[in-house]
Amino acid sequence: MNIRNLKILIRIVDEGCSFTKAAITMDMTQPAVSQAVKEIEKQYNIKLFEKIGRSLTLTEGGKAFAASARKAIDILDEMERNTSGWDEEGILRVGTSITIGTCFLPSFVKEFHNRYPKMEIHALINQSGILEEGLLKNTLDIVLMEGIPRNNVLISEEFLDDKLVPICSSSGPFKDGEVIEPAVFRKCRFLLREQGSGTRTIFDRETERIGFRVEPIWESVSTAAIVKAVMEDIGISVLPYRLIEQAYKNGFISIFSVKGMDFSRRLRIVYHKDKTIRGGIEEFINLVKEFSQENQQ
Repeated sequence: MNIRNLKILIRIVDEGCSFTKAAITMDMTQPAVSQAVKEIEKQYNIKLFEKIGRSLTLTEGGKAFAASARKAIDILDEMERNTSGWDEEGILRVGTSITIGTCFLPSFVKEFHNRYPKMEIHALINQSGILEEGLLKNTLDIVLMEGIPRNNVLISEEFLDDKLVPICSSSGPFKDGEVIEPAVFRKCRFLLREQGSGTRTIFDRETERIGFRVEPIWESVSTAAIVKAVMEDIGISVLPYRLIEQAYKNGFISIFSVKGMDFSRRLRIVYHKDKTIRGGIEEFINLVKEFSQENQQ
């Protein structure tokens, strides 16, 4: 088994069956990438790719082989980490949503480093869909996110209550603490997080449950930008309380509620079902659970 060739194959697959893109991202020549595929096909007596029209795709046998190759690489990567003193030193790859990355991750990392100074945490803060993909491709060990993962090979554990709150400028259109009807709410000008974010998913789920959809006038990956726009009375939003708490306490925005609508959610620890939960991963999970018990609202 040539692990290098298997990694080249997986990179080709991840780049949309593009030999050219795989060669670029792996800093190789395209002939070298092609040679690796030929060696695999010869060794295992299998045809991996076929051309349908102008598109290069995996054969059915190629799909099965690539799936097995990915599992083999994952196991070998994990073995390498374990045998290099993973319990006391190494790298822990953590992904978080923007909310968790902003509010909690720095504290988690600081405390983890205090306990395990020889371990390094590499962090990715991004949308839930990208984080899930990282778990599936084994580029992340563990993820902290909102909502239930979409892929059934991912296991999730709830660790903390969280809530989103409707907000508007302190100058209106609604008073702090006011309860409005859904019919009034749906007519507002909305400034929302981008599609794919955990915050937006919760918002869309709840509005659809009530029976309407929203077309926002603003979409942004930046919660700070949305809060600033709300303060200027450009529109209203629904955002995590933890991210708007300071602006609210300073009197720049008001929090109101919508009759019959619930924007609460649970934050989750997520990992792949085949991931070995030991060493640094287990200790990080325990740290998160300790924090949640001390800070449950």
